[in-house]
Amino acid sequence: MKITNIETFIVPPRWCFCKITTDSGIVGWGEPVVEGRAEAVVAVVETHKEYLIGKDPMLIEDHWNVMHRSGFYRGGAIAMSAIAGIDQALWDIKGKYYNVPVHELMGGRVRDKIKVYQWIGGDRPNDVGAQALAAQRDGFKAIKMNATDECQYIDTFGKVERVLERVAAIREACGSDFGIGIDFHGRVHKPMAKQLVKRLEEYNPMFIEEPVLIDHKESFKDVARNTCIPIATGERLYSRWDFKDILHDGYVDIIQPDLSHAGGITECKKIASMAEAYDVALAPHCPLGPIALASCLQVDATSYNAVIQEQSQRIHYNQGADLLTYVKNKTVLDYEDGFVQIPTGPGLGIEIDEEAIRQGAKEGHKWRNPFWRHEDGSVAEW
Repeated sequence: MKITNIETFIVPPRWCFCKITTDSGIVGWGEPVVEGRAEAVVAVVETHKEYLIGKDPMLIEDHWNVMHRSGFYRGGAIAMSAIAGIDQALWDIKGKYYNVPVHELMGGRVRDKIKVYQWIGGDRPNDVGAQALAAQRDGFKAIKMNATDECQYIDTFGKVERVLERVAAIREACGSDFGIGIDFHGRVHKPMAKQLVKRLEEYNPMFIEEPVLIDHKESFKDVARNTCIPIATGERLYSRWDFKDILHDGYVDIIQPDLSHAGGITECKKIASMAEAYDVALAPHCPLGPIALASCLQVDATSYNAVIQEQSQRIHYNQGADLLTYVKNKTVLDYEDGFVQIPTGPGLGIEIDEEAIRQGAKEGHKWRNPFWRHEDGSVAEW
């Protein structure tokens, strides 16, 4: 079996898919994208296409090493996301060839299902108490929300109080067993992060995500010393080498590699195993499309330390298309009692609606990250 073609499709709302075709008729699908930089990722996929055409798709580990190690300049969001989507598609092909789900090829599953959470509140969080209650009534056992809007190095105490009010509203509405993930989104600098995490303890959040930018990983220890709340990070780390220091330092409790950014299934399975050796939990980042989610679920299935899975259904970014728009067997990603079953179909376990993808690619997208400024005119972290 040989690879005969690789195609990319930029589709609404802000996703990019790739299709790898083989001379046997088996095709695989992946999701290589960086939100806001889809075109750049497509360009890198094209450079790997030159090497991959004519190759055996079954040699996934070797192809991963060639794509990564043959570049003198390597790593980073764009390069690793291109590799990630190709890697997902190659695993999809291999699973379909053997007529088994990908997790069977990685040693078999250790769980039948995994908990998922619902995003609420939007970029600038509001009305989260009511939205959390609605998610709970829909069967979710946990939500995630942005903590703040723009936040200066030293900001007003009113900003802290508004965060506390929102989290208190969720806790009051949904009860003590309901999971609350609070995403600082890298918007908060160390002085404010220390205040916030200390005050949030009384509401027992499930975790705090990116309390400070990963650029300031040395500050995680200062945040951790101010709280007993589990700390999560990792969506802006792209390889096992990026995760080494974070795991070794011991201040992070949950890692969140993104299967469409951190080298795909091959790399994220290794990252998950590294984390297990440090007694750190896995909760893959996935505010993206169905192929990325299906890939996450294959890794979740085989990773003992996987605890919860992000998913993008009805997330505020999904304008013009949603999680199931490009999927034929939509019930595979049904949520029941706060969980999703691990897909058991061949490959990634989802059937892609290629006609819908090609139609979506005619529209495409030009999604870009929101761009914010502080009141004084300086650029704010989004």
